[in-house]
Parts: sequence; structure tokens; C-alpha cells
Amino acid sequence: MKTQAIVLASRPQGTPTAEQFRFETLELPPLAAGQVLLKTRYVSVDPYMRGRMSAAKSYVAPFEVGQPIAGGVVAEVVESQSDALPVGSVVVGNLPWQQHSVADGKSLNQIPTDKAPVSYFLGLLGMPGLTAYFGLLDICQPKAGETVVVSGAAGAVGMVVGQLAKIQGCRVIGTAGSDEKVAYLKELGFDEAINYKTANLAEALAAAAPNGVDCYFDNVGGPITDAVYDLLNKHARIALCGQISTYNSTEAPVGPRPEGKLLKTSTKLQGFIVSDYLPQWPEGVAKLTEWYGQGKLKFEETITDGFDQIPAAFLGLFQGDNTGKAIVKVA
Repeated sequence: MKTQAIVLASRPQGTPTAEQFRFETLELPPLAAGQVLLKTRYVSVDPYMRGRMSAAKSYVAPFEVGQPIAGGVVAEVVESQSDALPVGSVVVGNLPWQQHSVADGKSLNQIPTDKAPVSYFLGLLGMPGLTAYFGLLDICQPKAGETVVVSGAAGAVGMVVGQLAKIQGCRVIGTAGSDEKVAYLKELGFDEAINYKTANLAEALAAAAPNGVDCYFDNVGGPITDAVYDLLNKHARIALCGQISTYNSTEAPVGPRPEGKLLKTSTKLQGFIVSDYLPQWPEGVAKLTEWYGQGKLKFEETITDGFDQIPAAFLGLFQGDNTGKAIVKVA
């Protein structure tokens, strides 16, 4: 059968544009033993994909020009040569941006349809939720009464980090890019939330964290991180998760050098990739599912309808269009 795909047309210089994406019709091969034919239901768009559009060496191979872009996808099995995945199974996996695709059943994870919306397995119960879980609980190791700051707090990772920190008994401060997002963070239970676009960051953070900062979950880098570093307490811990403020830079950014502050406060700074914790993912999914079922975790999705809207939803990430997880509903 034939299907529509979205391929990388060219590598961006600076901020990606619609010209980097091209729609093509592909012919799918017949199923071999162990394979399944999938109908795409939900596609995840994520900031890390910007790095894969570049040819620069990174922790994961770059997308190839002229080949389909791939990422987190929830799909339904519509034809099967796999004993483990009968027709009707709902699965999640790293799959191409295609309306239909063929995959080895062993590369997919079947997901329950009665625990949460299946799209949550691209968000709260998927890679973003697990990023929050391991980055906060393993690297930051927050203790009750400590102050935790989360940048990009209204994003898919940040909103989970903040709620997990509240479960641990912490004071939680989040930064976000609009008054609407700030209000939403308050609804989630954040003690303080700051609009970094309108506030004096240094003054607002100092007022929100009068006892300093013990844990910082860094999703964005840049001036927000510079301001947080001025407030670090002795033996603070920083989980370096993302640097979206620099992803589209064409030159190396120049800014304050924090080494002296980290040294004087004996701060631990650790970068991480969620795949570092792959063997422990089942534990994380189980715990997040438990807390969600108990009503301790809430989650927001920004859902865009239509396969042809995937590029626009991706580009919207760099404009702050989404609250929570950005997802495209295909079918």
C-alpha cells in the first residue's frame, strides 16, 4: 500500500522553517514474519528533534536528508504477522512521520487503553514524564522543605517536575513565557510562577526563593539559568535537561560563566538523557501511572489536528505555542 510521509528536505540554518519539510508518497513493503502494519494515531513533536535536524555529532544519529523524520508515535495495529501484537493493539514506539508504517513488533511497546488517554504515553507516561521522574528524583534528589526551581515549567517535562517536587514536600517555583501559563502553573500547585518575558528575573526569583535554591531543573539555559545560579545554596543540585534557548543559535552563545558559583556552593551539575535510564523505565511508568491514578499528577496537552499540521506544530515549539505536551492527532 502507499502512504504519506514527511521527510527532511534540508538542514536548517538557525530557526527551522516550513521549507525544511517535504511531503512524499511512499510504497510500503509487504509484512514479513514478526512485523505489523500500523496506522498512526498520535505523533509527538519535541524540542530535541531540532538537534537531529543538524548533521553535528550528538547523543543520537541525525535525521537523514530525504528520509522520513521519526519520533514518538502512538499507533494502532491494522495488520499483523506478530503473535504478540494482534490486530487492534495500540502501541508506542519510535516511528516515522507517516500515516501508515511497517515495524518489527519487538521494537514496539503495547500500551493499555484503560489507564489514561493513549496520547499520555507520549507525555506524562512517556518520554517527557520519565525525563522529569529520573532527572528530579535521581539527580536532584529533593528533600522535604527544600526549594526547587523549574525552567520551562509549563512544558511537558517541566509541569511534571514541579508536581513531583510538590509530592516530595518541596517549595516549587516555575518560570514560563506568558501570564496564562503562569496561571496554569498555580493551578497545578506551584508555590510561585514567574513570567520571564515581563518580570525582572533576578528580582522575581530572589523574592520567590528567599531561602535560596536547593534544586534546579534546567530545561532552557540562557538568562533564566544565569539568574538561578546567583541563588544557589550550599550543595545545590542541578539536572541539566535541555537548552532550548540556544537550539537555533548559529553562533556559540556568550554569557556569564558559572564555574565560580558552582565551586563556591559545592553544587552538583549533571547533564542527562532519559535513555540513560532505559532499564528503569518500567519502574518510572508504574510510579507515574500510580500517582496519576491517585489524582496527584495532572497533565496538559496541546493537540493539533491533521497529519499535514505536524511541521507547524513542531515549529510552534520554538514560539512557545504549546502548554504541556505538543501532540498532533492524525487518526
